[in-house]
Amino acid sequence: MPSTSPPLPEILPVYPLREQVVFPHMVLPLFIAPAGMATVDAALRSDSHLLVVAWSSAPSEPIFFEDLSRIGTLCRINQTVRFPDGGCKVVIEGVERIRLLNPMQMTPAISARVEVVVEEDGRGLVADALAQSVNALLKIALAYGRPLPGDVLKMIDQIDDPGRLADLVAVYLNLPLKEEQRLLELLNPVERLKEVYLLLTSEVQKIQVRGEVQVEVAKRLGRSQKEYILREQLKQIQEELGDDDPQRSEISELRQRIAAAVMPEEVARVAEKEVARLERINPASAEYTVARTYLDYLCSVPWQHSNAEIHDLPFAQQVLDEDHYNLKEVKERILEHLAVRTLRPESRGPILCFVGPPGVGKTSLGRSIARATGRKFIRMSLGGMRDEAEIRGHRRTYIGALPGRIIQEICRADSNNPVFMLDEVDKIGQDFRGDPASALLEVLDPEQNNTFTDHYLDVPFDLSRVMFITTANILDPVAPPLKDRMEVITLAGYGDDDKQQIAFTYLIPKQIEENGLKAAPPQFSSDAIAALIRDYTREAGVRGLERQIAAICRKLAKERALGLGDEQRIITPELVENLLGPRKYFADVAAEVDRVGVVTGLAWTEAGGDIIFVEASRMAGKKELLLTGSLGEVMQESAKTALSYVRAHAADFAIDPAVFDNSDIHIHVPSGATPKDGPSAGITIATSLISLLTNRPARRNVAMTGELTLSGRILPIGGVKEKILAARRAGVTTILLPDRNREHLQDLDAKLLAGLHIRCIATVAEVVEEALLPPLE
Repeated sequence: MPSTSPPLPEILPVYPLREQVVFPHMVLPLFIAPAGMATVDAALRSDSHLLVVAWSSAPSEPIFFEDLSRIGTLCRINQTVRFPDGGCKVVIEGVERIRLLNPMQMTPAISARVEVVVEEDGRGLVADALAQSVNALLKIALAYGRPLPGDVLKMIDQIDDPGRLADLVAVYLNLPLKEEQRLLELLNPVERLKEVYLLLTSEVQKIQVRGEVQVEVAKRLGRSQKEYILREQLKQIQEELGDDDPQRSEISELRQRIAAAVMPEEVARVAEKEVARLERINPASAEYTVARTYLDYLCSVPWQHSNAEIHDLPFAQQVLDEDHYNLKEVKERILEHLAVRTLRPESRGPILCFVGPPGVGKTSLGRSIARATGRKFIRMSLGGMRDEAEIRGHRRTYIGALPGRIIQEICRADSNNPVFMLDEVDKIGQDFRGDPASALLEVLDPEQNNTFTDHYLDVPFDLSRVMFITTANILDPVAPPLKDRMEVITLAGYGDDDKQQIAFTYLIPKQIEENGLKAAPPQFSSDAIAALIRDYTREAGVRGLERQIAAICRKLAKERALGLGDEQRIITPELVENLLGPRKYFADVAAEVDRVGVVTGLAWTEAGGDIIFVEASRMAGKKELLLTGSLGEVMQESAKTALSYVRAHAADFAIDPAVFDNSDIHIHVPSGATPKDGPSAGITIATSLISLLTNRPARRNVAMTGELTLSGRILPIGGVKEKILAARRAGVTTILLPDRNREHLQDLDAKLLAGLHIRCIATVAEVVEEALLPPLE
């Protein structure tokens, strides 16, 4: 459409605008910085005419003429408001399209040679149809909630120029800057209206689809989706207000903890992947808590954190001696380990197994080892454990899944090189939930535990720096593969002299402290402790002795609390009997007489050594052998073997062979409620039978042990020290051991053997000679 405005000057001031494109007939305010006032002043001198063009460079870069769009809009300045800082606000109105030809000056104000763009007259049927369609689409958009000023629709109904209609609609389409500039440069009014129609059609379609989706989503929107939307809205509000998003802060904190944990590369990749997954999960979902807990455990595992080890051998020797009396073999093994670690710090930790009766200090020894080596101490009881998940953990697919106890305890200790004691390894159970002993195979194998994989963490963890110590009362229940992975160290029971030393050095000071008697501590005499050991306890360890000392201290504490005496007491055997009552144990052998068919034997149990009495009796019958006393299968076979040997060698012992044809023989081992088993009572049963059938009493102060074969050989047995200790407690003076156990005596303390006559025997005849008296008349 030809312009009706007066002729314009060939040179006009130019104002570059970055934020938007100005269309003809468009009114808008502009805020001019002080640097742009030269352009405004030039425009005011040029009949308030200003050419506004789009500028494509960054605001910090200098303006070059090549960066200015070639088609702009001639604007009229309708109002000017100047500011104190030197800038101003102008209200401009678009008039018509202008083409830039060439620059005249760039500073301080831009001016250029221009020419008016002459548009064609686009009126016609096509333009009318497009105008009606655009009008209809605008009403549809308004119906779907598209914001549109009310006076715009009135203006659209009154406009008959297709070019002006296209420009007006383009202003309200919120198009990108490049798209607006493209429409400005379309000089054919009908083509420009077609483009606007297509853009408006696309916009209406989007609005329709968005509305339909919103309706559908609103129908299906449940509680969790509503919470998610509200949280997203809250997040946006917090961002606008500058507040921190709790979830984002939590994710940031997790990333910092992962970096601080110094994880191995493989574990770090898993952790980062899990954090990325956590970011996409709704915090209200259960899966979020599962992933968050998993990451907490990954960050709390001491991947690289370890305690500085102490390699001072004299200090370690001092600590071990302070905490435990004797136990030379164990202390020597610990010092050897420390010596190896001193020479080769990267050496792997040993897998030790302390085997011994209750109360000998197996568990407390682990604490002393940790103190001597400067490591953390962890104790985990395996007694009654039946679920292998206790060792390896549960997989994360289960509700309430957790890592196994191994990883949990290491996390709690915050060290990857503790002393880890697995207590009562011989009392592990087994059922349908798995076999914990089999799960321990990987933990206790130095060749495998450097890549131990807990089911919950599902990433390898290095256990090779952990010093594992297991304890057991007996090794028989322990699975052979597990036993093969451990270095077994036997802790035998204590003798009376050892118990006295332990009582004075450790137990009495401890109980005086715990019972509040430190102000005037009682003085225990050696005779009083000897009476406690002999008459009030019968054990391989010192746990019962400590209980009796504690009982005496409690009674003294009661007297002081009642005001009956504050003076220091001297504990004598008489006072012990007065405080604890009559003696509970007697010397079994010393109180008895020599009898026919009753022989003293030595046995080994998980509580240490003990003595047994084997009784044999004969009655008229039909060659039957009766066995009573809760004897196990192996012990029953030993009894049958002993009887067969005696019958086969009856002539050697002056036994009438006919006695077996018309007699039943009954063998009984007292304490019938206590199960008994093992082959070491074979020689004792044979001696009892020979005593019965030859009418020769057996010496009660002679005790024996050994496995008897059909050929008469006496095989070696185990638990020599425990059996000798049991013999001393029972008042035995002579002990008969298999000849092949002779070398075991060399390892025993001379104090333990003092006052005992120990004879190593190789044949049954030697046993008979030593144990049986002449026949009764």
